Amino acid sequence: MKPDFGTFIFDFDLTLADSSKGILICFRETLRHFGYPVPDDRTIFGTIGKTVPDSLDILTGIPNNPQREEMRRFYVRTADTYMVANTEFYPETAAVLAALKAAHCRTAVVSTKFRYRIEESFREKLPQETVELLIGGEDVSRHKPAPDGLLLALETLHADLQTALYVGDSYIDAQTAMAAGVAFGAVLTGSTTREEFLRYPCVGIGENLGELMGQFIAL
Repeated sequence: MKPDFGTFIFDFDLTLADSSKGILICFRETLRHFGYPVPDDRTIFGTIGKTVPDSLDILTGIPNNPQREEMRRFYVRTADTYMVANTEFYPETAAVLAALKAAHCRTAVVSTKFRYRIEESFREKLPQETVELLIGGEDVSRHKPAPDGLLLALETLHADLQTALYVGDSYIDAQTAMAAGVAFGAVLTGSTTREEFLRYPCVGIGENLGELMGQFIAL
């Protein structure tokens, strides 16, 4: 029997929206600007979900790269141009958010992406189906897999840990849910495989957001 949830909190990139095209552009431009070799798209895609500095450390092969902050700032400026234009919500996202609203469920997004960029994506691409609360990378000092953003969302919504579900596409999201003591549901639209998710306590795994959420709400 599936548990009942009253609060649904989502990751953003590759969970609610396919932002991979914009992310790939921004990492390529950043690496080229600073004179680093550009890895193949699959390698870059595999870093989505980490913070930009941590991804850049991986992509440059230099842990704690002394240029990481300068590179991060360049990435952000590049993203101001390319990110929202190259982000598209998944076809099932609007239906899922509408169903949650109709069922009077609490909703939030918790992401390492800047909140203002998520707000812009909703405003331009999905204005009718919004979530109650957006927690972005600028809202917490520790990022996923630290539970700070998720706990802040639950506190702000006055939500019960026991009836909250965090939905994400990455093992990092699964680790975040575990750290917060929140149930986790996985979607396979990112780079983490079903087999990798089975190493974590998941209440459901779906090929996409619609398949997962159909286990908990009527769509």
